[in-house]
Amino acid sequence: MSLLRRLAPQILTLAAVVALVTLFFPDFLRITMADGRLVGPVMDVLKRGAPVALLAVGMTLVIATRGIDLSVGTVMAITGAVAAWAITHGLGLPAALGLALLAGAAAGLWNGCLVAVVGIQPIVATLILMTSGRGIAQLITEGRILTFSDPGLAFFGSGEILGIPVPALLWLVTGIGVTLLMRRTALGMLIEAVGVNRAASSLAGVNATVLLVAVYVASGLCAALAGIVATADIRGADANNAGLWLELDAILAVVIGGNSLLGGRFSIAASLIGALIIQTIDTGIVLAGFPSEYNLIIKAGLVLVILVLQSPNLGSTWHALRAAADRRREPAPARSAKETGR
Repeated sequence: MSLLRRLAPQILTLAAVVALVTLFFPDFLRITMADGRLVGPVMDVLKRGAPVALLAVGMTLVIATRGIDLSVGTVMAITGAVAAWAITHGLGLPAALGLALLAGAAAGLWNGCLVAVVGIQPIVATLILMTSGRGIAQLITEGRILTFSDPGLAFFGSGEILGIPVPALLWLVTGIGVTLLMRRTALGMLIEAVGVNRAASSLAGVNATVLLVAVYVASGLCAALAGIVATADIRGADANNAGLWLELDAILAVVIGGNSLLGGRFSIAASLIGALIIQTIDTGIVLAGFPSEYNLIIKAGLVLVILVLQSPNLGSTWHALRAAADRRREPAPARSAKETGR
């Protein structure tokens, strides 16, 4: 019950966005079976939203520690380039996936060490990799789009299991797995403690340095999965455009999910719903037939409305107005005989 109460604003927002899109495109909720797979705009949202959803899982953990990871989009480009390079050089699918995940973990380890060990502010530390990462990806791909035709790697971008797109299953399994890990063990509580007050948590015996490094490594691994999905979908590694600006969408998904940028309590499920809201807006704008030059403006306007409606200040004002209205509706207490003089 408490989980539903926590997710209620995000679920209602998603329902409102879906209703708005359905108004412009009545077949939005229609799902059909074609060639053994479920197809329709909703399935497209689940599939296309996979990179942002995967990034949002890792970003939620980082933000819970009062940090930020601006490099996840670039890490997607690096890991996609590594996977494509490995597969085109005949190393095989297991090696390609392993090297891509290793590259993502290494990127997260670099960010985590800069933040937790060296003491650089997270936004600056991750900005370094964000700036240099696309150069690294271009070095791997030798400055060109590295294409491949391996069906095994392409399966992670365009395959399906029981009619459901593999990218959708990937972010669902990742989200559920990380949520269980955080809530069935003490990890979630320790991360929240570091985010609320790192010094106090250290005094209480929490190894905040190791925990911070682990959180950034987790973010790198999530970015690696997103990079594999994006590269497999187009069967090519594009160092310039893979994951471009998706770090901002991931941060936005976390914020729409009601998680505070000041750290502390977090909800991965709420962030995933936030990612679905963003992808539904993107898909809805395309389906509604708006000119492409208006897409970003419409998206920004809708996100602004969502954030204003979810604003704690607006909620406090609403509750205050309701309390005042309730007091006005309550009948006045009966006056005593002494007060009335009878």
